[in-house]
Amino acid sequence: MAKDLLVTLKDQPGEGARLGEALGDAGVNIEGLCAFMEGGTGIVHILVEDVAGAKAALDGAGITVDAETDVIVSPHLPEPDIDTPGRFGAMARAIAEAGININLAYVASRNRVVLATSDNQRATQLLQSMM
Repeated sequence: MAKDLLVTLKDQPGEGARLGEALGDAGVNIEGLCAFMEGGTGIVHILVEDVAGAKAALDGAGITVDAETDVIVSPHLPEPDIDTPGRFGAMARAIAEAGININLAYVASRNRVVLATSDNQRATQLLQSMM
């Protein structure tokens, strides 16, 4: 069962690489990721199947897991259903009508990564040169 791990990193170059390399070197796949910066701190949610492996790898890299949360992961939807306008709204409405609050939501995909950087133009050039 996949779990969401919450970690806090410094808002500085290399922290995402440190996290990703630690998990990658341990053979732990990142199934989903959501990160944002606030007040000099990076708040990162990581979706993993191998929770024990992820926690050990992060601990070995000096990254503390602040929280571990059970999550619901919707099944992969075929195209074009996955990108249908209103899909999330319909899901959220059904949950709300059941009196349930959503505490955490992000998109997990093996085919897409969303990045915001301090220099998006250069980052784009670097990523294009890798392909």
